Amino acid sequence: MKILGKSILADAGGLRIISLDIFAPEIALKVKAGQFVVLIPTAKGERIPLTVVNSDKQSGKISLVFQETGLTTRILGAMEPGDVLYALAGPLGQPTRISNFGKVILVGGGVGIAEIYPVACAMREAGNNLTVILGAKNKNFLILASEIKAIAQDYYCLTDDGSSGEQGLTTDKLNALLSKGKYDLVYAVGPIPMMREAARITRDFSVNTVVSLNALMVDATGMCGCCRVTVAGGVKFSCIDGPEFPANDIDWDELEKRNSMYLDKEKHICKLKNVS
Repeated sequence: MKILGKSILADAGGLRIISLDIFAPEIALKVKAGQFVVLIPTAKGERIPLTVVNSDKQSGKISLVFQETGLTTRILGAMEPGDVLYALAGPLGQPTRISNFGKVILVGGGVGIAEIYPVACAMREAGNNLTVILGAKNKNFLILASEIKAIAQDYYCLTDDGSSGEQGLTTDKLNALLSKGKYDLVYAVGPIPMMREAARITRDFSVNTVVSLNALMVDATGMCGCCRVTVAGGVKFSCIDGPEFPANDIDWDELEKRNSMYLDKEKHICKLKNVS
């Protein structure tokens, strides 16, 4: 559980996106695309889920990407190579269903770009024709673009201010592509409003669509029920049934409300701890 390497993928406006390489041979041996780990950085930190972005069975290394947003991610962001994590568990969750679907569109927004990278690699290896749409606030927050571009047949980049690629939204590009041609699968990860809009758009084109949810988690093994989400009218748990679900079966209103429950408390705690 020792941190082997650290790199800053984005650093602008007081926000940082960080990649950590961690020695976790048991996890590296078994993890598959779409799965995640839960870690506690120090004894004062909370449990947080992070998708495994990359893994190497031979070296026993896994790579995690996160944005410093709350107290625990800031504690993790302050750690350096040589430091040891307080706790690490995984791989958790159900792996992505990988098959040769045909023409696949992957949509990644913000830090969600890191989560589509392992899926893109697996989908390409399975023989799919990949179209990738990446979105970010601006060029400073566009991560893993060169790595993803190298494995995609078609690649599109959109930023809010047009500082990289086109100016606009990922969902606008998704709508334009679906209007012009037939695709067999859409896989989207990013902010809830983006995934919700992707679900709406793809429903109109009758395209199978999967999203990976960053739901609130505490235990992450199905015992606490914190990450419950309503899917097709039934209760599911993101940690053991997900994190991926059919986009058009999700109760998006409920999910948005649950994910915003503790935002004010998190900001208050960061202020008390003098973490900015």
